[in-house]
Amino acid sequence: MPIRHSIWKVGRNPQPLNESRLDSEALLEDMIVAAPEILSPEWMIIGRQEDTGHGGRIDLLALAPDGALILIELKRARTPREVVAQALDYASWAESLEADDLSRIYGRFSAGGDLGQAFRERFGQLLDEDALNQSHQIVIVASALDAASERIVGYLNRRDIAINVLCFQVFETPDGPLLSRAWLHDPVETQVAASTSGRRASEKEPWNGEYYASFGHSEARSWPEAVEHGFISAGGGAWYSGTLNMLEPGDRIWVKAPGFGFVGVGRVRGAPVPAAEYELSGQDGTLQPALEVLRGGHYHRQFEADPEKSEYFVPVDWLETVPLERAINEVGLFGNQNTVCAPKTPKWRHTVERLKMHFSLQDE
Repeated sequence: MPIRHSIWKVGRNPQPLNESRLDSEALLEDMIVAAPEILSPEWMIIGRQEDTGHGGRIDLLALAPDGALILIELKRARTPREVVAQALDYASWAESLEADDLSRIYGRFSAGGDLGQAFRERFGQLLDEDALNQSHQIVIVASALDAASERIVGYLNRRDIAINVLCFQVFETPDGPLLSRAWLHDPVETQVAASTSGRRASEKEPWNGEYYASFGHSEARSWPEAVEHGFISAGGGAWYSGTLNMLEPGDRIWVKAPGFGFVGVGRVRGAPVPAAEYELSGQDGTLQPALEVLRGGHYHRQFEADPEKSEYFVPVDWLETVPLERAINEVGLFGNQNTVCAPKTPKWRHTVERLKMHFSLQDE
């Protein structure tokens, strides 16, 4: 079903805004470079018009906080088959890019900038070269979505190819044109599809039914409080909190605190709840707002009323936990910056097997 917007001026006599168009899609590319949040507030542009070595140039390259590579192609005047085929061709090129390749690409884009430093400034964490480009997404940006494009992208999504379409429209106003945009699929679903598979097809295997969860112990949130009150949480943007929606009551999660190691295993007790609605037992035993009870982190209190950036809590019944100083951090264990994922790699199966031994947990 084609994605189209209509925008109306609010008032007693509402007036529709007339649809317009950009002078060129090159202008949209310029806008995305200047304001990457047009696509996602959690992506970092690292390359533009990069030569793929096969007679083509990819419009834009970006990185997500987990090191996943985002391939961005503007449709321009090409047919659906042409643009999708071109994007898949670029993905086959991007799959083999190593950390030093991406560093050189960013150097060209930024006139000599350092990728590691820029990543740290953008995301507030060190760039893990081992995690860089372990997965990628394909994003097609188009002014209109036709039925053929929707069928092709839908087919690829059903076969675990992380591909999405962003449709944009332009509307005229007395103060100048406005840009609207809409995704064909929830971008969190595409993020999840990318994170659950290995970089190469040979690394994939059926999911073992165990979820990985990342709990960022920092000034934002406290692992001891998560243990005491039975929860995991994430916030600051949909990229971080959106994957919590993968979890359902009864799911088993293995929790890693980045920078420390694996610290707990538990069963999910309920669906994600925004900070403004989540309650915990206070010192007097009565239920109180979580943000009044928790003092070990800020839990994005400043975004309590913002559904996009709010902290979200998932209640958990802990089966076993360890303090941060006893976190399990062996060489070869799985790690990922996504808050939740369902990995389909031998490394995750090995990780769960090892963790069951450390936690003395075989079958409940």
